[in-house]
Amino acid sequence: MMKRSAVTPYRISTFDLHLFAAVVEAGSITRGADAMHLSLAAASARLQKLEHALGTALLHRSKLGIRMTDAGRTLLRHAGRLERELEILHAEMAAHAHGIRSTIRLVCNTAAMTEYLPPLIGRFLAGHADVDIDLRELGSQDVLLVMRQEQADIGIVADYVQTEGLHTRMFVKDDLVAVFSSAASWPAGADVHFADLLEHPFVGLPAESGLSRFLQGRALQYGRGLHYRVRVRSFEAALSLVADGVGIAIVPAAAARRLAHARIGMARIADAWAARSLLLCTAGGTKPEGRAAQLFDFLARHGG
Repeated sequence: MMKRSAVTPYRISTFDLHLFAAVVEAGSITRGADAMHLSLAAASARLQKLEHALGTALLHRSKLGIRMTDAGRTLLRHAGRLERELEILHAEMAAHAHGIRSTIRLVCNTAAMTEYLPPLIGRFLAGHADVDIDLRELGSQDVLLVMRQEQADIGIVADYVQTEGLHTRMFVKDDLVAVFSSAASWPAGADVHFADLLEHPFVGLPAESGLSRFLQGRALQYGRGLHYRVRVRSFEAALSLVADGVGIAIVPAAAARRLAHARIGMARIADAWAARSLLLCTAGGTKPEGRAAQLFDFLARHGG
C-alpha cells in the first residue's frame, strides 16, 4: 500500500474520476486515455497523482491491461454516484438560470402518487410559477429511508411504518379494499380477511410499486405468495380486468369509489392494517423551509 504524505497539494477532480472510470471501462490506460482525448503520458500522470492523493493503489497494471484493486472498486462505485449527483446539480442550476428558483423533492407511496397528489399538486403549481416538484414513488419503508437520509424535502407514508424522529402531519385516510367482479359469489356487504383472499388469483400493479411490495410482505407473513395473473400500470386498468373476471385486486378505497361501476363489487378488508392513513413527514423533527414548507402546509390543509 502506498504511504500517504502528511500534506498534499493535489485535489481530486471530477475529471480524474471520469478518467478513472473510462480506463476501467476500456480495460487499459491507453484506450481510456483515447476516450478522454488525453495522451498516454498525461493520463498515467493524472492516475498516479490520484492514487497518491488517496494514499492507495487503485489499479494493478500489467502487459495484459489493468485490474482494479479493492480500493479501485470502492472509488468506482463512488465516482458513479458523484457523476449522477453532478448531473442533477447541473439540471437544477439550469432551472435556476431559467428563472425557476425552487425545486421541491417529494417522495410518496403508490396511493398518494395515483389518487391524492395529482389534483393537489396541480393546484399548488398553478399558484406558484417559480416552483418545480421532483416527484418519486417508493414504498413507505423506502420513503422513510430517503427522509432519514435527508434526500427529499417531503415524504408521504402509510401510518403502519415507524416515523420516530420525523415531523409528521395527517394527510388523508386511505383504507384498502378488495374489489372483485360482481359476477363472483362474494357475500354482499361482508368483510373479508386477507388470508382468505390469498386463495384467489390477483390483478395488480407492477412488482416494484409500493403497494405491490406491501401486499407481498403481508402475504409472506402467512407463508404464502400472491398469484398474479397479470400486472398493469394503473388502477383503472386493474379494475377493468377485475370487472372481466380475471381476478381480484386490493386498491385504495378512493380508487375503488372513483372507478366503481355495476360490474365491480367492493368489500372492506377486516385486517387492522387495511384501515390506514397517509402521513406527511419531513426530516429532523421540524417542518421544512421556504417553498417546501408552503407545499407541506398546503397538502396538510387540503388532504382528506
